[in-house]
Amino acid sequence: MPRLFSGIEIPSHIAERLASLRGGLEGARWVEPENYHITLRFAGDVDAVVAERFSQALERIKSAPFELIFDGLGSFGRGRPRALWAGIAPNEALSALNRANEQAALAAGLEVQTRNFHPHVTLARMRRTKAAAVAALLAGHGAFVSTPFPVTRFVLFSARESRGGGPYVVERVYPLEPGSN
Repeated sequence: MPRLFSGIEIPSHIAERLASLRGGLEGARWVEPENYHITLRFAGDVDAVVAERFSQALERIKSAPFELIFDGLGSFGRGRPRALWAGIAPNEALSALNRANEQAALAAGLEVQTRNFHPHVTLARMRRTKAAAVAALLAGHGAFVSTPFPVTRFVLFSARESRGGGPYVVERVYPLEPGSN
């Protein structure tokens, strides 16, 4: 069974800037820059039939290209931080694309996504990392802002079963077409 999710790739020049933030956190497992992405819809471990239905439903999504900007760093887990992330500035086109991916997942027979959409790139996963160390890193780099970058497609990624953080493989590509929406 493949582990699948749809997402947006991060351009290499932006990934390099994000990667420059690596280091200085004991217990952090840093994500490799080539695996940076923004998840649109996690499908999980699915069988070949559901995978194909999800892929076909994604093909029907119509959206115009748009731009995104990274706007700050944060962490999930508060008192016990478990992930360091770079967040995306609010963007209605991205939110609409997320909703369309959710509809494609439902059409493929997947269950409703219960988490709110919080567009981000995971930079590190943490175990036993002290909250004070994460707070210090965020104090020093939390105001990270990128230049705008174009989003002209989204993709269907696969990952090894039961393993997070990559490597990820692009299985299918879905171009965004000017004049769509």
